[in-house]
Amino acid sequence: MTTSPRRLVFASNNPHKLSEIRRMAGDKFHILSLEDIGCHDDIPETSPTIEGNSLIKARWIKEKYGYDCFADDTGLIVDALDGAPGVKSARYAGPDCNPEANMALLLRNMQGIADRRARFRTVVTLIMGEDIEQFTGEVEGEIATERDGCSGFGYDPIFIAAETGMTFAAMDADAKNAISHRGRAIRKLFERLASL
Repeated sequence: MTTSPRRLVFASNNPHKLSEIRRMAGDKFHILSLEDIGCHDDIPETSPTIEGNSLIKARWIKEKYGYDCFADDTGLIVDALDGAPGVKSARYAGPDCNPEANMALLLRNMQGIADRRARFRTVVTLIMGEDIEQFTGEVEGEIATERDGCSGFGYDPIFIAAETGMTFAAMDADAKNAISHRGRAIRKLFERLASL
């Protein structure tokens, strides 16, 4: 007798993230988006930490909609900029900005700086029933001096992964997911779910 895949809400409507995670889930898990459950809320991200914002989003869905769910929050941490953009990565160039504006500002702020070390950090919060767990993934790299590649999203065209020497945007989806911050955190999540 076959069992249907476990249904989980991913607290995001970002089509790029949804595509990545559904690709990783394969047929083991059925991943629902916020749109799938009729959630059109502007979920606040008011925590000063990546962990806190991930938790806020997951709790919002569990408490208001009742679904077991998971949520992620990600920051790009640049050593020479004292950890910026960090928790404000998605809004680095302002509240109404877009990824292009964020990249442009980061490249401007990095002009003339030799130390370009950086890392991506993702924290995923899982809420199943009353239980809350968090999973972290990180990848080391550096900030490129110009955009390279046409895949991916966000800062991918200017983040060079140390393990490949290529920007995330120059890698195919499977190669990126194998080493990316989100890929590492989501694999920990899926391993935990498989053990339940």
